[in-house]
Amino acid sequence: MKENAQEPKRLKKPNIFARILALLVTTVLVLGALAAVVYRDQLTPGAVRRWAAYRNMTTSETGESAPFTHAGGDKLSIAYLDSGVVTASAAGAHYYGLDGAPFVNRVLSMDNPVLSTSGTTAVAYDAGSQALFAFRGGEEYFSLSLDSGADLLSARANDSGALAVTAQQSGYKGAVTVYNSHGKEIIQISLSSVFAVDAALSPDGRTVSVVTMGQENGSFFSRLLFFPVTQEEPSAQVDLGSINVLDMDYEDGLLWVLCEDRLLTVTPDGETVQTYHISPSYLKGCSLEGDGFALLLTGRYRSGGATQALIIGKDGQVLQSLPLSNQVLDYAADGKYFGLLSGSRLLLYDLNLEVYATLDNSQGARRLDLSPNGSALLANDQKAWLYIPQ
Repeated sequence: MKENAQEPKRLKKPNIFARILALLVTTVLVLGALAAVVYRDQLTPGAVRRWAAYRNMTTSETGESAPFTHAGGDKLSIAYLDSGVVTASAAGAHYYGLDGAPFVNRVLSMDNPVLSTSGTTAVAYDAGSQALFAFRGGEEYFSLSLDSGADLLSARANDSGALAVTAQQSGYKGAVTVYNSHGKEIIQISLSSVFAVDAALSPDGRTVSVVTMGQENGSFFSRLLFFPVTQEEPSAQVDLGSINVLDMDYEDGLLWVLCEDRLLTVTPDGETVQTYHISPSYLKGCSLEGDGFALLLTGRYRSGGATQALIIGKDGQVLQSLPLSNQVLDYAADGKYFGLLSGSRLLLYDLNLEVYATLDNSQGARRLDLSPNGSALLANDQKAWLYIPQ
């Protein structure tokens, strides 16, 4: 019997479009791998965040945006917010977009303008006077005008925009008022036996830390009091001795306190205090805005400029030390970065003291602030602009 022969199976011809797509995908992967190797030093998390934040912004070959004109004025301070730029000076308080578009203009005379920032919020006020303005999200979300018998001493916002405002008020030696992120008063802590000189609100808004000063047996003393915002009596205190507190900030779960000759980190219950002693050097500058570190500038002599930059960790230990040979005009820290501005150039560092960006011609900038992503806000008396490292 003759067997029936089976027809051979016909092979299906590959789809030409599928082959082209596969080739394109392979090419993209190869080029991506090649780019990662070639540009591995530039493809850092900070560089990616900077690209995402400013991808629609036009910059020069050096990475600088077009300068815009700000209000200027004597005693000028300038700060970067994720939504824009805030200035405070003798000419008032002003809020701009990153492209220079005016958001808020508060034109008034300020004798002692102070600008305080925290994350997304900036607070401008006239120390020793009555006017205060708070900015966030492209608008002025809170303002305060005290009675003529009261004087503002300090105002600080936490990361959510809640405020601790310290003032001298009639009938008391000091008062601290806490406002929530919508500007509603939560509590006022009035002190009659000691002076309240500064205060900071914890990130969760549950505790306000108050610096007080008093006199005992002919000598003055400073004390740090921790108040839950639900009561007018302190839950903890730390005696600071006869030293002045210059600055304070909550960071990395601790309260950082800068004094004349030392830097303290204090746990929220006041039980643990770590100390870095600045002496025998002299304090020339400090930023507490870094993520888990403080930037200190110190000098060997009481007069003259800074000769050393120090990175101090939360345990009060020196993490890094950088000798300085040029005069530092301004400095800033934020996120995991810090920057030093001299008359000739801007240097931006990571916490390993690696220079990740250098700007040799800073166009006469005299003021500096940093973004958490490592970009720099530069300004002179009339102009401000961003420098975005590539």
